[in-house]
Amino acid sequence: MASYLAQEVQLARRHDEILSQRSVLLQQMETHLGDKKTEKTLQMLAADAAYKRNTALLNTLYWASVEESIPKWEQFLLGRAQTPVGFKKKKSSEYNISHAKVAAQR
Repeated sequence: MASYLAQEVQLARRHDEILSQRSVLLQQMETHLGDKKTEKTLQMLAADAAYKRNTALLNTLYWASVEESIPKWEQFLLGRAQTPVGFKKKKSSEYNISHAKVAAQR
């Protein structure tokens, strides 16, 4: 009978140790999950900031290229010159096909 009591006490202590370890592991998991959520939030904020920055840069570069090409196109738009060099004129068949596709999509 004494051996059963000693064995029961030993099992109860082991049970308490396991519960203590489980509690520590659960706390570590919660902390880790919180860190991951914070990291993901920071990554999303950084990605959003990068997207906004890139969009602003693209817009700036677009308008800079427009301003740079204005002198090339100015005489053409005023009807005083031919199409600037580097501009590929669409063939009438390509023009009709592309407009037919756009009309079909509407």
